[in-house]
Amino acid sequence: MFANVASIEGLFYFAGLVAVIASLKVVTGNNTVHALLYLVVSLLAVAVCFYLMGAPFAAGLEVIVYAGAILVLFVFAVLMFGLGADETKNAPKSKSLANMMGAMLLAAALLVEIVVIINNAEMQHSLQANVISSKAVGIMLYGPYLLAVEIASFLLLSGLLAGYHYAKPDATGGDL
Repeated sequence: MFANVASIEGLFYFAGLVAVIASLKVVTGNNTVHALLYLVVSLLAVAVCFYLMGAPFAAGLEVIVYAGAILVLFVFAVLMFGLGADETKNAPKSKSLANMMGAMLLAAALLVEIVVIINNAEMQHSLQANVISSKAVGIMLYGPYLLAVEIASFLLLSGLLAGYHYAKPDATGGDL
């Protein structure tokens, strides 16, 4: 049993390391599309961390809401803003897969980790401690945390409006 807990901790720390590395590549990357790929890997690694902490519902929400819906908005924003002259000038000149190899290796490491978790029956049994229904989460979100949910939605809306304001062309009809 102790070896099983140690392996869960090891997998948790490995997923955390993948999340930190991918997040650093998001912040330090030159190419916006590659940064979005690393952001997907980072969010998936955080979902694995949630799952290993015994919160499969939070892991599912992380994948569906953040890695799915929010990243679609980010891709839409990148397409809406367009690639400016600065980004195309600083973008890597190579068109090979070597530019995305880091994100693919991190994603493959997460895939191997998820397969290990799914195939280990003892680990699955120890991870099913507290299962919370979606009804309980909804009652909490729209009960005592209603103000926090509304503030978060207004922050997202203001960020969208600010992004549109900064991306629109000036009054003369020229580029930014």
